Amino acid sequence: MEGVDNHRVLVLNRVWQAVNIVGAKRAFSLLLQGHAQAVFSDEGQFEMMGGEEWIAFSLKNPPKTGQPIMRTVRLTLRVPSVLILRDYDRLPAQEVKFHRRAIFERDGYQCQYCGVQGREEELNLDHVIPRDYGGRTSWENIVTSCISCNSRKANRLPHEAKMKLIRKPERPRWRPFVSTLKPHQIEDAWRPFLTKGA
Repeated sequence: MEGVDNHRVLVLNRVWQAVNIVGAKRAFSLLLQGHAQAVFSDEGQFEMMGGEEWIAFSLKNPPKTGQPIMRTVRLTLRVPSVLILRDYDRLPAQEVKFHRRAIFERDGYQCQYCGVQGREEELNLDHVIPRDYGGRTSWENIVTSCISCNSRKANRLPHEAKMKLIRKPERPRWRPFVSTLKPHQIEDAWRPFLTKGA
């Protein structure tokens, strides 16, 4: 097969949750071996097709200019944007790495004291229990704060600064891989299947 090697295909588990993104060759392998079905959306209606059905569909509805294709010796096939696995119903569990952006994502880029939302450069990280009090640098003790609240709280406990947390900080249990995608990396055909998660 030849064609668009770098085209990406969203893979759903059998309960319609996004679990992976694969290349076009891997997508066709899953489709033609019967491990997955292509999901085609037409005006909000979803139709699922096995490998043979997808080939027939591609031949009957040739790709438009600019649509990704895969070529075999005899055929030019459309590349599906979304696949659904036939048997897999789990979500991939991933340990979320502890870093600045992950904290901002967990907190929705919102100050956990006053609720103001901001861009990364407008926000700070705050130790709820300051290090001088024995506070650790951990998921359970670091929150997003705006610069104003960070300055106001300073090196004190929240109650000492007459401040209250909006929500208790926790370690994320898992994060779907899709939450790491930037908006420009998300295909329009994927949007119905992607939800913001942490």
